[in-house]
Amino acid sequence: MKGSAIIFGASGGLGAALADATEARGHGPVFRFSRSAGDFDLSDEASIARCATRAAEAGPPTLVLIATGLLSHGGRRPERAIRELTPDWLAENFAINSIGPALILKHMAPLLPRQGRSTVAALSARVGSISDNRLGGWHSYRASKAALNMIVKGAALEFARTHPDTVCVTLHPGTVATRLSAPFRPNTADGVQSPLDAAAALLDVLDGLTPAQSGRCFAWDGTEIPA
Repeated sequence: MKGSAIIFGASGGLGAALADATEARGHGPVFRFSRSAGDFDLSDEASIARCATRAAEAGPPTLVLIATGLLSHGGRRPERAIRELTPDWLAENFAINSIGPALILKHMAPLLPRQGRSTVAALSARVGSISDNRLGGWHSYRASKAALNMIVKGAALEFARTHPDTVCVTLHPGTVATRLSAPFRPNTADGVQSPLDAAAALLDVLDGLTPAQSGRCFAWDGTEIPA
């Protein structure tokens, strides 16, 4: 494939698999940005801008993947009830799951080719669907992923005017055997994908989308998740 690929969060279980799978499919060069590598801090806009400047040296990217996310941290887990909400945990969810990806979109948008296919995708979650919420709970995580879906929708509408060949979507990877999902996975392996299998499935979904489908959220199996 022509053009460079940029993966944010490339040290995570799924992020690393996405970077490996992207490279194996012929994208090049592949930029892998992560906190563990010391070249990316999602909470620091200046860091995001530096990543954009570095990637721009390779020319317009044709693939941007935002594989960042927060589900639990430091003993904190998704809330089971509204009474468990705290402002700092709510703010941290929005900082990582909504604001950080929004700033990545801000700095990646000027780099995308004005003509020709390019794809921008951010990892979201089925629980970010408002109409699909039938259980409640997980309030901070759900709300921050719903906000991410809205941000990507707005960016997609803008790209339709300025970059008409760009596909911009959110993706639900399903349950993947990563450290992020470990506390919440079922006791059996049923329905749990390996990072490499999930990465391949997500890239296949992206390959099959058209600009007319921008702004939507798609699961790893290609089905559309309602807003």
